[in-house]
Order: sequence, then C-alpha cells, then structure tokens
Amino acid sequence: MQTATAADLRNHFRRVSAWIENGESVQIHRRGRPIARLVPEPVAETTVVWPDFSAQRREIWGSKVFSAKEVSEMNAFEHEGEEE
Repeated sequence: MQTATAADLRNHFRRVSAWIENGESVQIHRRGRPIARLVPEPVAETTVVWPDFSAQRREIWGSKVFSAKEVSEMNAFEHEGEEE
C-alpha cells in the first residue's frame, strides 16, 4: 500500500491517481496520522452479447438454400460499380 500526505494529494495528484489507476490502495496521512484510504474502483467485467446471426438469416431467407450461381450473382450485384 502506498502512502501520501494531504499535501501530496493537492500538489501531486497525478502521481497519486496513477497509483490508484494501477490497482494500488493509497493511505492518506495528515500530521503523521492516517486519516483515509483511497482504493481503486473494482473493474466491472464487460460481456459482449453477439447477435444471433442464424436467427436473422432464417428470418430473412427462411429455409432457402442458394446455389453457387445465385451466390455469385448476388455478390456481383453487390459489388457492381466498384473499381478494383
């Protein structure tokens, strides 16, 4: 645990906040006595929720199965007018 004085908070806040951002607790002292403790905020785990692409495909196309020729034509239509 790091220690800092109240004056350090006022004059060197960037250094003290860097300790906290790096996961360290900081004990604050005034006149040699501890008065407070700053602890880092717990990091919330984020979960990525992916869309259900299969359900979207079924909603749009149903159970249709495309031939290679149809896929090729759709691809050509999609890229029509683009330069390589």
